[in-house]
Amino acid sequence: MTLRRIELAQFRSWPRLDLDLDARPLAIFGPNGSGKTNILEAASMLAPGRGFRAAPAPEQARKGVDAGWRIRAELSDNLIETQAAPGQSRSVAIDDRQVPQTALARLLRVIWLVPAMDRLWTEAPEGRRRFLDRVTLSLMPDHADLALSYDKAMRERNRLLRDQAGDPRWYRALEARMAEAGAALTRNRLEALDRIAAAQEGGRDFPAARLTLLPGEGHADDADAASIADRMAAMRPRDMAAGRSLTGPHRADLGAHWGPEDMPAALSSTGEQKALLLSLILANARALSDQPVLLLLDEVAAHLDADRRAALYDRIATMPAQSLLTGTGPELFDAFGIRARALSVTRDGSRSQAAWPD
Repeated sequence: MTLRRIELAQFRSWPRLDLDLDARPLAIFGPNGSGKTNILEAASMLAPGRGFRAAPAPEQARKGVDAGWRIRAELSDNLIETQAAPGQSRSVAIDDRQVPQTALARLLRVIWLVPAMDRLWTEAPEGRRRFLDRVTLSLMPDHADLALSYDKAMRERNRLLRDQAGDPRWYRALEARMAEAGAALTRNRLEALDRIAAAQEGGRDFPAARLTLLPGEGHADDADAASIADRMAAMRPRDMAAGRSLTGPHRADLGAHWGPEDMPAALSSTGEQKALLLSLILANARALSDQPVLLLLDEVAAHLDADRRAALYDRIATMPAQSLLTGTGPELFDAFGIRARALSVTRDGSRSQAAWPD
């Protein structure tokens, strides 16, 4: 078991919530707006970043930006506390010691699927790139540090470009840092795609996808630091005109095809796009069979027919991952039977409350 207990204080609609968990999947049900998704968002804060809503910390407080919040999670071997004082960014402590957020990636792999991700295959490349990087981070915790290093150097380079700075020495130093971190990012992404491909189980309910890393405005040899640095040097005039870096691993995209006709995901039906996305999420969890995994599935059952729901629950029940799911009614989780626990959530004004059904 990964997560033994989670406590929320003044987080979103929850003035307080204390949940003791066991290894079984937890099916959280209640009306729309009752606070179910807020529980999953709190669990997603056990990973580096802003959680699956990508909200600034002040906006997550129950009483607004002038209030604060706290999340406390007991794992099998560690205690995580993350909180935000009024108007401040969040802090993280592991076993009562303050640590950077990136340290969370080494304790717990948090994977999520939320309704906003249903547009993954048809939205701009940025969304697919974020998705790929979350998958990669779950498999290789150093990916967060590499991304921070790359982004910091790119911000500094972009500032030089906007200021029309002309000293090539400044550019060369920053481009060398971007190239080193960017090549490592690309190698991590490629390895992650290989591991996800190996972990997929193709079938009628959740077809396997053929995944590719597309260069976009980047370049096919983004795994080579020297090539990245040379290309950035050659692109300086164009980048200076644009005021930003137009080439590199930060412009990569994720491609997905499936089936004997190699159908692009973007041209597939809505149902098949959802099934492909679920296939990748489940493969991600299976690829982490030797790591503690927390799987968060928000309103996933509502978009599946009964057969696919049953197939999904069968897979979840046999995976080496701890799962939290949400849905509007208990009937959506009937196919779990006794394999899952249920939690009822209701809302009284601005306060959410939870109860274990009889």
